[in-house]
Amino acid sequence: MNSIMQNLLKLQALDFGEAKAKNAEAQSAELRGQIPEPIIGHYERLRVRGKKGVAVVRNQVCTGCHMHVPIGQITVLMREEDVQLCENCGRYLYLPDPAEAEFLNKVEATKPVAKTPAKPRKRRALAHAA
Repeated sequence: MNSIMQNLLKLQALDFGEAKAKNAEAQSAELRGQIPEPIIGHYERLRVRGKKGVAVVRNQVCTGCHMHVPIGQITVLMREEDVQLCENCGRYLYLPDPAEAEFLNKVEATKPVAKTPAKPRKRRALAHAA
């Protein structure tokens, strides 16, 4: 993963309280200085609206909006050539490292799935069917 995406992920973790830090304001200011101005401006527009600016691509789907990501964008992300935006929600996309992806898959697999039996639907008689 390139340094811009790493810095964006760290900044997002600080902004949304996912990471605990004693000097979060100083770290946040330092990270904002390391990210190019157009990228940080776009990130800030999303953050002001209460949205996270970075989303993971899992199974060719953006985890921010749950829409399909074109394979061309995924290929560029795999090569780490450029920063990519989701065409639907506008979040910055990143692919997790293989070890991180494996860990996330294990965590999701251990979540209990609550199955509720489907209730039979009652049919109403139609007035004109008689």
